[in-house]
Amino acid sequence: MKRTPAALWIWYRGTHFRGYQRQPDGPTVQETLEDSLRKAGVPYPVMAAGRTDRGVHARMQVVSVRLPPFYTSEMLSERLPPHLPPELGLCVARRPPEGFHAQWSAAGKEYRYRLQLGGPPPEAWRPFVMETASEPRLMEGGALKPERVAELLGAAVGRRDFHAFHEHSSLRKPRTLESATLHELGNGLFEARLRGDGFGRYQVRYLVGSALLTAAGVLSEELFRSALDSGTSIPGLKAPAHGLLLWEVHYPPAVDPFPPEERARAPGLPLAPPFSLSTPADAAAA
Repeated sequence: MKRTPAALWIWYRGTHFRGYQRQPDGPTVQETLEDSLRKAGVPYPVMAAGRTDRGVHARMQVVSVRLPPFYTSEMLSERLPPHLPPELGLCVARRPPEGFHAQWSAAGKEYRYRLQLGGPPPEAWRPFVMETASEPRLMEGGALKPERVAELLGAAVGRRDFHAFHEHSSLRKPRTLESATLHELGNGLFEARLRGDGFGRYQVRYLVGSALLTAAGVLSEELFRSALDSGTSIPGLKAPAHGLLLWEVHYPPAVDPFPPEERARAPGLPLAPPFSLSTPADAAAA
């Protein structure tokens, strides 16, 4: 009997895990998910759209798995959640279109990075935000102006070699950053949104951190832009992991298991930070 493919949309708070990929000194997201799947009657390994590092969160991580004969994705949606810990959850399980693969079918990803540019963040958001005022290298420079940070992030958009902004263990190749924007959430909290066809390891964290370093005047703009143009290494800044969130994984419409309306409302996603779409001002008022 054939095993049935399923696509899982999961979320997690990365502070509780040592990254996504299974490793001997867990717990990891993969280890926890596969253990929970076994308890739900699915004793097979999973394949994710990509890895996230220790401390990085995910609003939308997509996972491929095979189900036993006669076991449906609807059954999995009911049986899996009771076995998941509070820091990991299932939004939805779907029978994907023919040929779908969580990793190889992916057309791109969107990451969001939360950073505090003025005053302290609301207490509920503190574990999920980079507080720039306490970053030693940024303290050497001047005040961070949001419009300046936005300008420098925007300079990274395009197809280029991001070798200077990711770990050298990642494959060196051209990657396209489709957009990089900064959005104010209120109370001094901002969100950098970066969407592209692929990212090297730590790429978002190095881009955001180095843009902040340049905006503060600690790193020269000439060096920052030269690194974007040529891939030449610079003494950049890797922003801390806890501010980073894998927001969404994108697929071509022909193989996407999740329709636009479902992506917009994210069924089963917690309302608390770091997933909340409300502003920190709303959270503080509540």
